[in-house]
Amino acid sequence: MTVASSGHPPSAPSGRRVAAVVAAANLPAALGFYTVMAHVVVHLRDDVGLLAGTIGLVLGTRVGVQYALYLPVGPVTDRVGAVRAAAAACVLRAAGFAVLGAADGLPGLFSAAVLLGVGGALFLPATRSLLAGLDARHRALGFGAYTAAGQVAAVAGPAAGLVLLSDGVLGVLDGGFGLLSGVATAAWAVAGVLFASLRQPGRSRRRTAPGLGRSVPAVLRDRPYVRFVLLTAPTTLLPTQTAVVVPLRGFDTAATTLYLCVSAAVAAAVQPWCAGTGRRDGGVRAGHTWVMPVSLALSGTGYLLLVPLDGHVAALAGVAVLHGLSAGLLEPAVFHNVARHAPPAQVGAYYGVMAFVGGVVAFAGGLAVGRLFDLGPAGAAAALAGLGVLALATAAWPAAGHVRRAASRGTAGRQAAARRNSAAIGAAASAPVPPPSTTTAKARSPR
Repeated sequence: MTVASSGHPPSAPSGRRVAAVVAAANLPAALGFYTVMAHVVVHLRDDVGLLAGTIGLVLGTRVGVQYALYLPVGPVTDRVGAVRAAAAACVLRAAGFAVLGAADGLPGLFSAAVLLGVGGALFLPATRSLLAGLDARHRALGFGAYTAAGQVAAVAGPAAGLVLLSDGVLGVLDGGFGLLSGVATAAWAVAGVLFASLRQPGRSRRRTAPGLGRSVPAVLRDRPYVRFVLLTAPTTLLPTQTAVVVPLRGFDTAATTLYLCVSAAVAAAVQPWCAGTGRRDGGVRAGHTWVMPVSLALSGTGYLLLVPLDGHVAALAGVAVLHGLSAGLLEPAVFHNVARHAPPAQVGAYYGVMAFVGGVVAFAGGLAVGRLFDLGPAGAAAALAGLGVLALATAAWPAAGHVRRAASRGTAGRQAAARRNSAAIGAAASAPVPPPSTTTAKARSPR
């Protein structure tokens, strides 16, 4: 990953413009993603005719490719530059959604999954690198607007997709998944154009972090952080499987859309509070030791409540609230722990190791869930119960305490970085955010 120096050559774009472009580009990109991904399972099941296990394999390929590539993309982003990497990510994602809309068999679907995965692996480090290169004020404003844009898209995307799937869109167009994927393709193309409008900073502004051959082994020698990585390993699987198991449980497109919108709205309401600073101790709430266990417990409870549900939409909305609370707490907690623990020049490597392990677990878990659903009602119940028990068992694991203590015993440089990162996170949470008409993290997504 790259770190900007304090000097800005005259040709460099202003911090305000970079922050505005990153936030503005994230809005169509996130809208395109959530608009399609909220309805892709139903499309693959009803239109393409795939079994649940095959659906899990296709979607798991996208997740697996994306998270596996997080490990090497930091050095790639440094080499080609964050602007070019972000624009390339948008091109790849636009191509992926175009192929997904046209595919009617497994070769096309797997090609789309790979394109979407590679594009996603480039997009997150590139946008974070662009924001990290700004001064503290613009970094806070930019990150706040970037996050707000994604949250708005997560709420509006599923409903917009439902409209595009309906017959007679705006009384003119024939709805369907082809139109839906076409709109997503156009949205990512718009995001790519916005990124391309930025000038690539000169290499004199950047210093390169340790190479992949040195940085990853250094992370693996950090035993407290490795324990934290093992703790967070299921935190990619648990949020991503909700959009898969709800439609496979028998809920129709309208009910699934309701679930996704409610969950995203609750997460959007909770995240700013969780990422903010408390009045008593002045620390970021996401750094408290109770946040991650509570998040995982809420997720596990939601999965267990899905076991007896059979078409009860009101109960499904209650599960959506639990999963929304979980997502709103989980993402800031994970991000804060990584930012606080990692040395400043190795944040990319630390994040890459965590995301890689999470992607492997998400890929394997997605395959297992799909296979269990293929076995019938008993297998579906076993899959949901397994996800619930996994979340609750992870919540009860005491490794989070070790991460906190290790962070407090770190070197002086790491402690100084922790204070700077905590201040930036708190400032981003309290920064004024543009209105919804002009403004996601997952960043969990994990999209």
